[in-house]
Amino acid sequence: MVTRQKILIVDDDENICELISLYLTKEFYDTKMVHDGEEALRQFELFEPNLILLDLMLPGMDGYQVCREIRQRSSVPIIMLSAKGEVFDKVLGLELGADDYIIKPFDSKELVARVKAVLRRYQAAPPAAARKPAKYVEYEDLTINLTNYSVIYKGRTVEMPPKELELLYFLASSPNQVFTREQLLDHIWGYEYIGDTRTVDVHIKRIREKIKDHGRWSISTVWGIGYKFEVKL
Repeated sequence: MVTRQKILIVDDDENICELISLYLTKEFYDTKMVHDGEEALRQFELFEPNLILLDLMLPGMDGYQVCREIRQRSSVPIIMLSAKGEVFDKVLGLELGADDYIIKPFDSKELVARVKAVLRRYQAAPPAAARKPAKYVEYEDLTINLTNYSVIYKGRTVEMPPKELELLYFLASSPNQVFTREQLLDHIWGYEYIGDTRTVDVHIKRIREKIKDHGRWSISTVWGIGYKFEVKL
């Protein structure tokens, strides 16, 4: 029997929660609804969701604080929901560790598509992949494994949300090749993602905070174009 994936819905508007739950239940997800930040953190531990839909405007502890708390202990996918459509709000959410950002009011089909897309990126490779060659790149003090979604930096495991890891792997698997922000958006986020190129900049910034430049390699900015994984001979 296939285990249903669990989604925690966090929104102080009970009607919105009920509506989202209805959409997702029809797609065979199990859902739990909570209406404030403190309860969201409690249910995160108890319910153990595969993904969190997190409203920003919550009573007490807001969505930004909840996201920050969860990111300190888990890389579970988080999609932020907000009526705020300003670039600043989106960038702040992504910098805190959100995997996607949906503006209210949203279309039900888009919401379900975003949930499915984020879950697909987060899930580990299926068992059959174990019989195939592992997808990884290795440099001095750095190993990025796309098969089991792991990054080893200077002998220690570095926690990264799926899109950060995929972006790092994509750059590192084509050393010294320059990619535009638009190319990176297309390769990592795909056609389902509707966003601007600052999303790439935010994710590069977060990767650089975890993976510092090395004497033999670095993530380099090519001004006016994009980024490359530079390997120094």
